[in-house]
Amino acid sequence: MDHRHTPPLPRLPPGLDIRSAAVLREIVEQYVETGEPMGSRTLSRLLPHKLSPATIRNVMADLTDAGLLFSPHTSAGRLPTERGLRLFVDGLLQFGELSDEERTNINLALAQSGRSLQDTLAHASSLLSGLSAAAGLVLAPKGEGPVKHIEFVPLSPGRALVVLVSADGQVENRIIETPPGLPPSALQQASNFLNAHLSGLTLAELRKHVGAKLAADRSALDELTSAVIEAGLATWASDGRSGSLILRGQGRLLEDIDQLEKLSAIQALFERLETEETLLKLLDLAEESDGVRIFIGAESGLFGTAGVAMVVAPARNAQDRIVGAIGVIGPTRINYGKIIPVVDYTARVIGRLLG
Repeated sequence: MDHRHTPPLPRLPPGLDIRSAAVLREIVEQYVETGEPMGSRTLSRLLPHKLSPATIRNVMADLTDAGLLFSPHTSAGRLPTERGLRLFVDGLLQFGELSDEERTNINLALAQSGRSLQDTLAHASSLLSGLSAAAGLVLAPKGEGPVKHIEFVPLSPGRALVVLVSADGQVENRIIETPPGLPPSALQQASNFLNAHLSGLTLAELRKHVGAKLAADRSALDELTSAVIEAGLATWASDGRSGSLILRGQGRLLEDIDQLEKLSAIQALFERLETEETLLKLLDLAEESDGVRIFIGAESGLFGTAGVAMVVAPARNAQDRIVGAIGVIGPTRINYGKIIPVVDYTARVIGRLLG
């Protein structure tokens, strides 16, 4: 017999009485722990209120009729539906604070010196994956920090490479079309002009500053060089809110998959995560929240994959500006109570690192 202590129920979700709430919570917690359906006899041993198996079966039937439970096969056991999981997460989930030791370990893991920012973010993603037994994701927006250097490099007639070096050492390259008849000296002149006006500006600030400068004094540069500068800065303007997504632990999503359609759905999820649209949506989801958000199944609008859950939190800097998103993606039976405080605290640490 399982003698584990069951804490008292928090506030009851709408539509549930204390018995149905207790039954739903036990079934979800069994699902999170083992993935197995739970029957009335097992429930009768675990519930703090002594109820007969017959009474519990009636409660389970009511929860099934309400769309909160389902029977995976002919057995009498029940599993939670995605709607049941949502009700559990919103009204029945209990989670505690991280211990001082756990906080210290996360801080130490992410604060090691001598690593590049990209390596630190990749390590954060791996850390989340290890702590959650799910796939860890870290999204850092591009072009948000100060720009250190910009260079225009000729490639071939009509084409040039724009090299942007950020203050934290990240390097990005873009190819642009150059105006016909552009002399090679114009590319060097464009590089010199922009680097003379950097002075700690972000890319967005630089675009605004240079645009105002050229508008106020058209004689500062000739028309062709001005066109090159505008093209070089504009190449980042269209995706200025995009980001760099680092995903680790994807293999955890493939564990225990025995159905071909589920495997193809997970593969489609991986492909979806690589798209620009998904990166923008992830940032939108983070910006809409002050803290951790939980999405079950298709709730996020990012993907329609059933059986998958995402826990995501915004990373904010000292000025409370969104500088990224931190989270995990895993099966719907991830340990929400454990993962939520981990994601929340890791997001705060990454916010400080990026801020």
